Amino acid sequence: MALFNRKSTATATAAEAPAVDPALAALTGTYTLDPAHSSIGFTVRHAMVTNVRGSFGEHEGTLALDGTDPANSSASIDVKIASVDTGIADRDGHLVSGDFFDAEKFPLMTFRSTQAEQLGGEAYRITGDLTIKDVTRPLSIDLEFNGAATDVYGNERVGFEGSADILRSDWGLTWNAALETGGVMVSDKVKLTFDISAIKAAPAA
Repeated sequence: MALFNRKSTATATAAEAPAVDPALAALTGTYTLDPAHSSIGFTVRHAMVTNVRGSFGEHEGTLALDGTDPANSSASIDVKIASVDTGIADRDGHLVSGDFFDAEKFPLMTFRSTQAEQLGGEAYRITGDLTIKDVTRPLSIDLEFNGAATDVYGNERVGFEGSADILRSDWGLTWNAALETGGVMVSDKVKLTFDISAIKAAPAA
C-alpha cells in the first residue's frame, strides 16, 4: 500500500496518474505516536569490539497521512534526551552530561520531515531535519510500512519500522577516549532505529 509519493518524472501527465486506492484513502488523517508500543533507539560500537544498544523511553509525535495525495504526508517527532536508557545508570548519566547530549541545556532531539518517497513495495524513505543540541542537519530514514489495523479498543493504528546511520560528530557529539591497543572507546557511526505504532485521531466534531 503506497503511503507516500513515488518519484515523479518530467514526462508524467495527469492522465497517467494512477487511481487512488480506497484502502489508502481511508488512512488519511492525523495519527499520534503511541509511546507504550513504539521504540526509538540506537546502536553504537563500544571499545572496537562490541555493540551497546539503548533507547529513549519518552517521546511524542504526530504523523499526518494524506491517502489521496500522499506527497502531503508528514512526520514530527520529539524525543526527551534525559529518558535515555542503556541499562547502565552510570553510562546513561555520562550520555546526558555535557560530554555528550548536555540534556539540561538541550532537553530534546527533534525530527521534522520535509519529503517522503516510495522505494518499492512497502519500502519508503522519509527525509527531514534532525536536531540534536543546537545542530540541525538533514537525515533520511528508510522505513517499512507494517500495515494498518483496528485494535481491540477500537483504535485505528498504523505501523512503521526503520533505521538510519549517522555520524554523531556531525551533530557535535565528539567525546571519545583512546584505547591502549589502538582505536577509540566509542565509534563515530551510530545506527538509529525506529519502531512506530501510531493511533488515528478522531475527526473533529
